[in-house]
Amino acid sequence: MELTKNKKIYFASDQHFGAPTAAASFPREQKFVAWLDEIKIDADAIFLLGDLFDFWFEYKTVVPKGFVRVLGKLAEIRDSGIPIYFFVGNHDLWMNDYFQKELNIPVYHDNQEFKFHNKTFLIGHGDGKGPGDNGYKRMKKVFVHPFSKWLYRWLHPDIGMKLAQYLSVKNKLISGAEDVKYLGEDNEWLILYSKKKLETKHYNFFVFGHRHLPMIVNVGENSEYINTGDWIGYFTYGVFDGDKFELKEYK
Repeated sequence: MELTKNKKIYFASDQHFGAPTAAASFPREQKFVAWLDEIKIDADAIFLLGDLFDFWFEYKTVVPKGFVRVLGKLAEIRDSGIPIYFFVGNHDLWMNDYFQKELNIPVYHDNQEFKFHNKTFLIGHGDGKGPGDNGYKRMKKVFVHPFSKWLYRWLHPDIGMKLAQYLSVKNKLISGAEDVKYLGEDNEWLILYSKKKLETKHYNFFVFGHRHLPMIVNVGENSEYINTGDWIGYFTYGVFDGDKFELKEYK
């Protein structure tokens, strides 16, 4: 994909709408919608890198209540012709085809390669990548198994949603102070993962969410690892203008 003149590609992740409560997250939702309204003017594409919702489950005929403003704004932007790409995170990994059918937004369940303006990208949410975190990796295999989804679907939506929201807000990524500390190149799993990928193929940019800590780290010759931060404490997003990648804060 070649960028249109004076257009940009935008990246954002980890909004966790609905946490810790719908009322508490509503101002963040309004802020995110305002950001979408601003960037649609010069956006060539928008990447949402997961955990847009703190919990999401699609029953056959039911989706979670709420988030009307965000979903409406995404529909408006997509209907205007601007591509939007969505990557599921560890909080909304039970997403199926609602976004594709209702919003015409493709949904990815793993990393994807893209090439923009002769720059190569590896893009994803980032959960379960790199060394360590074996407990989560095993748990994720259980969660994404078709039988697990089939079993959960038998819960009444009121019960299923309430249970999931209770468990979700207990996740330390929402409130853990230790999670906003940079651990260094030798301990940041996604940095190690990016360096490992460079051993077999070159990428100019590795762009992930999940970590909740905005950063840009040089991981090789002409190669950068970027984490887009979150919309809980940082309100940061990524911008690619065809040459360089920047992290910015929305105020």
